[in-house]
Amino acid sequence: IVGGVGVSGASSAQQDEEIALAGANALLGVPNSNHAVTSPGSVLFFDKDQVARSFANGAVLLDGTNRNYMVNTSRRDAPGQAEIHTLDTDIIYVLEGNATVVTGGQAVAANETGPNELRGERIDGGNQRELAAGQVLVIPAGIPHWFSRVSGPFLYYTIKVR
Repeated sequence: IVGGVGVSGASSAQQDEEIALAGANALLGVPNSNHAVTSPGSVLFFDKDQVARSFANGAVLLDGTNRNYMVNTSRRDAPGQAEIHTLDTDIIYVLEGNATVVTGGQAVAANETGPNELRGERIDGGNQRELAAGQVLVIPAGIPHWFSRVSGPFLYYTIKVR
C-alpha cells in the first residue's frame, strides 16, 4: 500500500471519485482517458470528443505532471464550497452559463483538505462578480473564492499555474 487519495470540494460525489481515481492512476502510471499521452516538451492536442467527455462531468483535462500548470474542464451545476489554493493561481475562462463568484473576504470554517488546499462553507465579505460566457477571471494564489450562485450548467476552463 502506497497511501490514500482523498478528494473533497467538487460539485458532486461523482466528480470527487473521478478526481481521486485519476490521482491514484497517475501514481500507477495508468493513463486517464481524458488526458493526452505526451512526453515532456511535446505539443498537446485534445480532440473535441475528449474535451466533451471531460466537460460532461468536469474533470482534469491535463494534469500538472512535469509542468507548472494544469488544465481543468470545469462544470458546476450548483454553488460549491469556498476555496483557497495557497500555491496555485486560477485562470478561469467562461464558456457557457452564468454564475456569481465572490473573491477575497474571509472563508468561513475553512479546513485543509489537501496539501496547500483549503475549503470552507462560504465567504463573508469580498467582492461579488457576475460571470458569463467569454469572460476571464484571474484569481491569484491565496485569494479565497466561492461560486455562490450558479445557473447551471456553468462550463469553464480553469488553468492552474504554480
